[in-house]
Amino acid sequence: MLKIGVFGCGAIGGEICRAIDNGQIEAELYAIYDRHDESLNRVRSSLENFDPQVMEIVEMVREVDLVVECASQQAVYEVVPAALHAKCDVMVVSVGAFADTQLLEMAENIAREKNCRIYVPSGAICGIDGLISASAAALHSVTLTTEKPPAGLRGAPYVLENNIDIDSITGRTVLFEGSATEAVHAFPANVNVAATLSLAGIGFDNTRVRIVVNPALTRNIHEIAVEGEFGRFTSRVENVPSPTNPKTSYLAPLSVISTLKKLTQSFNVGT
Repeated sequence: MLKIGVFGCGAIGGEICRAIDNGQIEAELYAIYDRHDESLNRVRSSLENFDPQVMEIVEMVREVDLVVECASQQAVYEVVPAALHAKCDVMVVSVGAFADTQLLEMAENIAREKNCRIYVPSGAICGIDGLISASAAALHSVTLTTEKPPAGLRGAPYVLENNIDIDSITGRTVLFEGSATEAVHAFPANVNVAATLSLAGIGFDNTRVRIVVNPALTRNIHEIAVEGEFGRFTSRVENVPSPTNPKTSYLAPLSVISTLKKLTQSFNVGT
């Protein structure tokens, strides 16, 4: 049975732990870690079938088959090299960290050398299968428009650095337009989907991102438009926010759960 370690026990990590515990994912929840004791205690108290050990990453990667990172972009710099050097597979949720091309290249090189795998779930968007298929031929443009209520963007570096009073906005307002490279630094907790699109498509610098705040919304909306030799497709998803973190769409942990299930099943559908 696949032994899994979960690094980060917030909204996404907690959902993953419970999915393993209730049998949705046929694996063993062997280890967990979070720098906040209250998060660890909350997750452990919600489990019925597993009693995972609390392990720092250096110890965790020696004991498990796969580490699931769901802590932060900063954590990726610690978790990914540690896992790969230990010949341990790793799943990255805070994929915006890979806007750092040096980190991405280093991770790919170590994984190749150690014969490991790096997994990136599709996250809170639909259309990644289509984008990957379309990228087998030439792609001309990939554009993401993310629209969220104020609570989903509150505290983002871009909002703070530009002294934007997010709660005083009364109508639909475009906060940001730029490349995915710029977007993942400006809104690191909000647009990991931009990084996933970039990796699947035409890269960070060529993927365009628009961030919109809309006080009328109760859901997070992601719209994707892709054009290439294959033709054109658009995708729109209206996500219910996570009940424990409005900055996270509920579809995000569900995509991680589905990817983990895929790793443990013998029959899989999709690109």
